[in-house]
Amino acid sequence: MFRTALALCLLLTGPAGAGPIEELRVCADPNNLPFSNERREGFENRIVELLAADLGVPVAYTWWPQRRGFIRNTLKEGLCDLIPGVPSGLEMVSTTAPYYRSGYVFVARAQGGPVITSFDDPRLRSLRIGVQMIGDDFANTPPAHALTRRGIIDNVRGYMVYGDYSRDDGAAGIVEAVASGAVDVAIVWGPVAGYHAGRQPVPLALTPVAPPAEGPLFPMAFDISMGLRRGDRAFHDLVSGALERNRAAIDAILADFGVPRLEPPRTEH
Repeated sequence: MFRTALALCLLLTGPAGAGPIEELRVCADPNNLPFSNERREGFENRIVELLAADLGVPVAYTWWPQRRGFIRNTLKEGLCDLIPGVPSGLEMVSTTAPYYRSGYVFVARAQGGPVITSFDDPRLRSLRIGVQMIGDDFANTPPAHALTRRGIIDNVRGYMVYGDYSRDDGAAGIVEAVASGAVDVAIVWGPVAGYHAGRQPVPLALTPVAPPAEGPLFPMAFDISMGLRRGDRAFHDLVSGALERNRAAIDAILADFGVPRLEPPRTEH
C-alpha cells in the first residue's frame, strides 16, 4: 500500500520518538529452534518478518544466545529495539498485548504411552519422567517444582532448557527421549514439544498440563508478547498495531510449527 512521506513519519516513529525507523532491529538467539536461528527458520523469525513487511522495513538482527543476562546485554544496551517471544508482563521490558498463549504439556508415545493430565496422577511416582531444567538442580521450572513438591525426584531425569547448543535442534533431546523410550513421559514447554514431536520416528501425544497453574507462584501456561524497551511508547504502538493487523497470519505460522495454543483465561467482571 502506498504511504506518503507524512504518513511514514507518523506511523514509523522509532524508539523514544527518534524519527522514522529504517529497519526493525531485533535481538534473538542464533540457534534456538523452533523459535529462532541464524538462518531465520524459526517461527519467531517468520513473525518478525511478517511485522517488518507490514511496516515496510527490513529486519536487522543482533544474534545473542538466550542465557542469563540476555536482555541486559542486548535490549538494554541499545543493540536492538525488539525481543520476540517474552512472557507478557515481564518486568524488565515493556510488553505488547500477547500474540499467543501456550503451556506445558505431558508428552508420551501415542501408542501404548501413559495418558497423564495432572501432577497428582499416582503413576508419576513410578514412571520414568523427563523434565526441563535451567540450572544444576530440578527446582527451577514450574514442572520441576510441581514434581519436587510431591517428592517425585528419584525417577526424574533433567534436560537443560537450552538444550545441546552444538546441534541445530538442541532442545529436541527431551522429546527424543520419549520417542526412543528412554523416558515414559516428559513435561515440556508447549512450542518445543509441538515442534519436535512432529519430527520423531514414532507418533507422540501431547496433553496440556491441568490445571494451568501450580498455585499462585508456578504457572503452567503463559501469554507471550513482544518485548520492547521501557518508555518507547510510539514504538510500542507501532509494533502493537502490526501485531493486531496480522493476527490471522501469525496464528497460521504458529499452527504450521505445531505450537499448542490455549485460550486466554477468562476475566471475571
